[in-house]
Amino acid sequence: MTTSHSDANDLIDHLCRHSPLTAEQAKQIVAEVNHYYRESVASFVTRRHKELQQQGLNNSAIYDALIKEMPERRFSAEPLSERQIRRLIYG
Repeated sequence: MTTSHSDANDLIDHLCRHSPLTAEQAKQIVAEVNHYYRESVASFVTRRHKELQQQGLNNSAIYDALIKEMPERRFSAEPLSERQIRRLIYG
């Protein structure tokens, strides 16, 4: 979900009209949402791996979690096997 400059401005105006957000706050939110939707599968896998590692999960539990989370994400991706996940993380 990327928005053109005009679309982004329309969305910022809409958020300002329908919320207490300032134009600068709305602009930041739109930028964050666009960044969220541009995340690639590889970036998601490596980011989540690191987050789950920091929570103390071992790799087996992390791979299971990633396999379950992938279908719930906003990018359309084929389900990944544990091997494919490992290759995205470690190359």
